[in-house]
Amino acid sequence: MTETKAVKSEQTRALIVQTALRLFRERGYEATTMRAIAKEAGVSVGNAYYYFGSKEELIQAYYDELQDEHVAACRAVLEAETEFAARLLGVLRARVDTMVPYHQFAGKFFKFAAEPTSPLNPFSAESGPARDSAVAIYREVVEGSDLKVDKEFRKELPELLWLYSMGIVLYWVHDSSPGCRKTYLLVERTVPLVNRMVAMSRIPGFKSVTRELVDIIRDVRA
Repeated sequence: MTETKAVKSEQTRALIVQTALRLFRERGYEATTMRAIAKEAGVSVGNAYYYFGSKEELIQAYYDELQDEHVAACRAVLEAETEFAARLLGVLRARVDTMVPYHQFAGKFFKFAAEPTSPLNPFSAESGPARDSAVAIYREVVEGSDLKVDKEFRKELPELLWLYSMGIVLYWVHDSSPGCRKTYLLVERTVPLVNRMVAMSRIPGFKSVTRELVDIIRDVRA
């Protein structure tokens, strides 16, 4: 009985999320109320608030689901490849693959996520679980590869790669090309550059620059 209730609860939660995303797309984020979402989903307003305390929490749930999809989509390349560039390219392509179905209303969400005080901001405490999961993927890209770099730089590289991926996401939001073709092109053209820049960190003349970068990252984070 408990297991059945848990399954039904998860189904209701998923229904509310999908209904909210549809209404956000059709009516706009600001014009869509929790009452409207509950009515369309066929649940009471109180039940909707039981699962999600606000519209922001609904969008956060969407981000979490999208991140879970990305993690699953990365498995094949991470299990098959050991070359750093190939792993990074596969993970970024998978990132775009999982985002493309939501492209038509991504811009509507971005204006709220771009607000520094918004809980939807990728650097907010509320976005912490999704952010940590994303950085973990890039840590796996690094740790499972044949990459040889300075130990301290290696520790910080996953977060730098996540920030790089956020730049890709920002470009994707504004990409109007068919099938987001230009975003895929951006990934394919920039990954080799990132690979070369990371490889250069092993060159004696660049080690001091790399260590200074590590210091900057740690000072900013503190």
